[in-house]
Amino acid sequence: MNSNLISDSKFQSRVVNIGNTPLGGDYPVRIQSMTTVNTMDTIGNVEQSIRLIKAGCHYVRITASTNKEAKNLALIKEELKKRGYNVPLIADVHFNPKAAEISAAIVEKVRINPGNYVDRNTKGKISYTDKEYNQEIEKIRENIYPLIKICKKNGTAMRIGSNHGSLSERIMSRYGDTPEGMVEAAMEFVNICRDFDYHNIILSMKASNTKVMVQANRLLINRMIKENLDYPIHLGVTEAGAGVPGRIKSSIGIGALLIDGIGDTIRVSLTEDPVNEVPVAIKLAEEYSCRNKNSVEKISKPSYNYQKFKSREINNIGGKNVPVVISDFSNIHNKYLLSDSEFENTLFKEGFTKKENKWVKNSLCSDYFYVADININHEIPEDLFIIQDVEKWQKEKQNYFPLFTAKEYLSDREKSNKQNFILICHDNLKANFIKKIKNDKTAILVIESKNNNAITEKRQILSELEKNNCKNPVILKCNYENTDYKNLVINSAVDFGALFIDGLGDGIWISTDGKINVKKRTEISFEILQACRLRFSKTEYISCPSCGRTQYNIKEALEKIRKRTQHLKGLTIGVMGCIVNGPGEMAGADYGYVGSEKGKITLFKANKIVKKNIDEKYAVDELINIIKENGDWQDEE
Repeated sequence: MNSNLISDSKFQSRVVNIGNTPLGGDYPVRIQSMTTVNTMDTIGNVEQSIRLIKAGCHYVRITASTNKEAKNLALIKEELKKRGYNVPLIADVHFNPKAAEISAAIVEKVRINPGNYVDRNTKGKISYTDKEYNQEIEKIRENIYPLIKICKKNGTAMRIGSNHGSLSERIMSRYGDTPEGMVEAAMEFVNICRDFDYHNIILSMKASNTKVMVQANRLLINRMIKENLDYPIHLGVTEAGAGVPGRIKSSIGIGALLIDGIGDTIRVSLTEDPVNEVPVAIKLAEEYSCRNKNSVEKISKPSYNYQKFKSREINNIGGKNVPVVISDFSNIHNKYLLSDSEFENTLFKEGFTKKENKWVKNSLCSDYFYVADININHEIPEDLFIIQDVEKWQKEKQNYFPLFTAKEYLSDREKSNKQNFILICHDNLKANFIKKIKNDKTAILVIESKNNNAITEKRQILSELEKNNCKNPVILKCNYENTDYKNLVINSAVDFGALFIDGLGDGIWISTDGKINVKKRTEISFEILQACRLRFSKTEYISCPSCGRTQYNIKEALEKIRKRTQHLKGLTIGVMGCIVNGPGEMAGADYGYVGSEKGKITLFKANKIVKKNIDEKYAVDELINIIKENGDWQDEE
């Protein structure tokens, strides 16, 4: 575990005043979202803003792409005040410095993107001399000064927000599309603001890739600490998508950083009604904001450089294997015998199908079943493995392996010559235990914690293992009691994702008190691994949450596309609202579906346009045809 690190307590940012709602310092994490109706629809924006405020938003963001839209912010603000609402408004500006300047005289905060505000991709230039590079920075200085001047005069705050998918060609020429490039792009703007004695700044590093998002924010904090800066941080995973996948992606990126003490305001970006974002953001803010303050013992946290914990390979666990998924059947009602029909029903639900009297797994089937003390008296599929409590271990059967407590493992109990699972917590890491597991080529550790800050305790365990050169694979296990499905989605995403995203862990094991069925828990496990970019089991979608720039019903389109393409394992499809940011923000997607004008869609293969301005009615069919023409289609089983 790399220890070239950021601070292990909350990053103490300066206070930035945004209207009547200050941000940073010791203030609580602020919640924000964004309206999705056209900015010229004054009443539509007002009514949606009120819904967001009532849901718990401290700030409301509204797009301002044109000068006309920027001016209309005054009417929206005036109407909100007439109705008794004085919430600070944020103008979201891309490409148009004049719109930013108009907005800054009206609203309390303006968001600009260093990748397209002045310094943007227009000429396709791929290399810059030092002189050319510095000349471009001087152009930025000249173009942003009017905005800084207006912000200082009106007490307006500014968010300088780098997006992974929209870095300028100049930054790309030196840094590529990397977290380092994201930080450098923002810091250039920060340094210009400082030169003009303007400090009412909030910074953000956003990406749809959770690893990039977390690494960029940690790198930014590291950079600010070195330069003695203290600007507040806005957190968000951009283009996270909808439903459970969108909530899991957002929870992993935002939660991992909140636990590290990073983050002063958050926005959960979902391709849904924006009001749906707010409860997720509130839960993350309330439950995970610097939870490490109450940790059992502070340890160094991972650096911004991703490093996989180097474990040995035991069967399909550890080494270069993808993390395994363990389904927990310990709370099913029949504890002693599953009939053939019950067992077959369970397998079908878990993702097996029967072909020619042989069980076949699909990509969303778990690798191991933990059955506790249940006896299974019939044949199981060849690629399914069973974990049983050592007391009930059916050792005579192939693919059955025992689970020990640390005490049981140290005893003389009979063990498997292939795989032995050992349930441990931090207290078990005594010298005699470490000595025994260190050279045991069959020992797989299952780490659980009852500590309020289980993430810190698990980091401690992995740190101790690394110090003692223990290469045993590690399964991360979390137990959840008295919870519902919605809370399980968010909590498990943070509790596992914060570790997986740092390369810690070789498997995932979600256990509940039986109120949430095994299939749902298994689906959550696979979603977490995919959101951490560790194991792809279905199509990946990069979809924006919509805003006033969106040219079509993106929520309906995403659902249509998902229904027809979700079986294309390993493929990434971008579903973006507008041509302004879409092509850049879906960076890394194999295919793109982007709104180009009202009711019209432009389709991409990677970053190249394939078909322009297709009628929305036919666009999904055309997307499928393009996927087929490029050889990436496969029929659903």
